[in-house]
Amino acid sequence: MAWDRLDGQRVLGLGTPGEMRDWLNERVLGGHKQATAGLLGADYQAEGEPLEHIGELLALVDSQERRIGTVEVTKVEVVPFAAVDWDFAQAEGEDFRSVEHWREVHTRYFTDSGASVADDTQVVCLHFRLLP
Repeated sequence: MAWDRLDGQRVLGLGTPGEMRDWLNERVLGGHKQATAGLLGADYQAEGEPLEHIGELLALVDSQERRIGTVEVTKVEVVPFAAVDWDFAQAEGEDFRSVEHWREVHTRYFTDSGASVADDTQVVCLHFRLLP
């Protein structure tokens, strides 16, 4: 199953639709959120999707899957969960107090989504910028 496309671009639907996605989108549109994380196995390999690449444009969508903006990928890294650093956690723009707090929140989110997370789980750290 491939990821959704909108006008030929892959869709970037942050978090889960509803309150979480609305808040994350506000962070992007306000310039605070410039990165997001996914799991290589559960999010990419399981769906047969390649990693994003620098310069790729993604359609940022709301909870109804309507485009609310376009982001350009500026950096993609794959690192073990335990190696995600404070710089990335800050780039996610979600007011994490520490990298440990980032790990707690993401462990809960990924687990609630049905994935298991360990220190060696491969995380895709995606950096982007909102286009005007």
